[in-house]
Amino acid sequence: MSNELQRLKQDEAVTAAHDEAVARGEKRVLRRTTTGELHSYPADEIGFTPGRGQAQVRTWWGMAVLAVTMALLSLLAVVGMFVVPMSRGDGPQWGGLVLVAMGGLFTWYAVRLARDEYRAKQVRRERGSPEPGA
Repeated sequence: MSNELQRLKQDEAVTAAHDEAVARGEKRVLRRTTTGELHSYPADEIGFTPGRGQAQVRTWWGMAVLAVTMALLSLLAVVGMFVVPMSRGDGPQWGGLVLVAMGGLFTWYAVRLARDEYRAKQVRRERGSPEPGA
């Protein structure tokens, strides 16, 4: 029970400090760390946030793998849309263009998320901040 009370007091102190920082105009995010402690992160220390696409991948390299996979699938779709039909003497299959565009947009989005998380991880490492939890 004393651990719970101590944790509540610590959470209240972190919340008060967070509220003061926000009142000063700082952009901060209040989240639990991987160890379960409450921490007030500056905006540049947060990569994937719950409000930015509900990313299930938590690391920059995981998101980079998704981006590369989607880029390869988009490239294969372009080959299937243009190269294969034209090699047979048919015209391009324009119906697949929507899927290629969606794949390209997802690739762009995943690359941005990976970049943001990579930068945030570097900043957290430089400042000695804990890793944010889920």
